[in-house]
Amino acid sequence: MNIKTLLLAGLLAISLTACDNNAATANSENTDNQSATQKVSLAPASVGSHRPEFSLPDMDGVTRKLSEWDGKVLIINFWATWCPPCRKETPAFVELQEKYGAQGLQFIGVAIDERDNVEDFADTYGVNYPMLLGDLDAINTSKQYGNRFGTLPYSVIVDRQGKINFIKRGELLKTTAEEKIKALL
Repeated sequence: MNIKTLLLAGLLAISLTACDNNAATANSENTDNQSATQKVSLAPASVGSHRPEFSLPDMDGVTRKLSEWDGKVLIINFWATWCPPCRKETPAFVELQEKYGAQGLQFIGVAIDERDNVEDFADTYGVNYPMLLGDLDAINTSKQYGNRFGTLPYSVIVDRQGKINFIKRGELLKTTAEEKIKALL
């Protein structure tokens, strides 16, 4: 294990709870749009609020802005390769992206992990949606979206107008995701 991995693991141990498969839906207060590299607002986004803007690099090192996907139904999934529930939900996300992508659905993975690990994971699972990378920036972005305890996985569903429709701490089941997607497409 290299020093970056050890430091990241230490930071994650401090700021993240264990992968929580049984957590309830999160609700918090509204926040202003901010970049992931800016200080996190004290009032995180919640269901019914407008989604915060953020920018993170993809696996090719290109900085991607969330606004690139304006007008689509978004599922923003904060995850890590070492998180069992994260690995468990990925095949369903790949299937749902394939099934509903042409209708305006866009999954976006936000990995709190190292690029090499994410690349191997994406290749293994055939991930067909953008994977954004970040260490502390991804953690801060997750907090902007109401993940005050740092639970992984953590998923946020955003409607076509940019309003947060649903937040789930822990594993997002395929049946739940599909029900929410269908209602918004």
